[in-house]
Amino acid sequence: MEADRSVMIQQNRQISIQFELLANHATARQGLTAVQARILLYILTHSEKGTSLTHIQQQFGCSKAALSELVKQLRKKGYVRSELSEQDNRCKILVGTDKGEQVRDFLSSSIHSAIEQLYNGFSPEELAALDRLQKMLLDNLSAMRQSDSDNSNYNKEVSKS
Repeated sequence: MEADRSVMIQQNRQISIQFELLANHATARQGLTAVQARILLYILTHSEKGTSLTHIQQQFGCSKAALSELVKQLRKKGYVRSELSEQDNRCKILVGTDKGEQVRDFLSSSIHSAIEQLYNGFSPEELAALDRLQKMLLDNLSAMRQSDSDNSNYNKEVSKS
């Protein structure tokens, strides 16, 4: 019996949504969403030298507008602060605050527990296969985006002629 790919897409979306709800519940005690917690943990991990919105965007693949709003909320809550870069005073870098450091272990543990619950019952071989398959899906999407971008650039050049 062949797998229904439309159903698989819907199931992937449901997995993502339900995991986000589970992780949100785990991090809510600190007044953070799961996304805020993951971004905060990334910033805390890079606090020694700091990190920029661009680096975070590259790591997480979200829009700069969404990321800016998310970081703004973390700053309002006192978990991060921005400083001017020593190398380029036009660039702001983000670093964790003492308040951020105080919740690091809790957030890390909460997210780790949610991940463990999600993958409960999977063998190492199954996890390796799932990892490989997810990477294939992402590669396919990346190739499709690149092809669309190449076609768009080609169409612009053709229309100029």
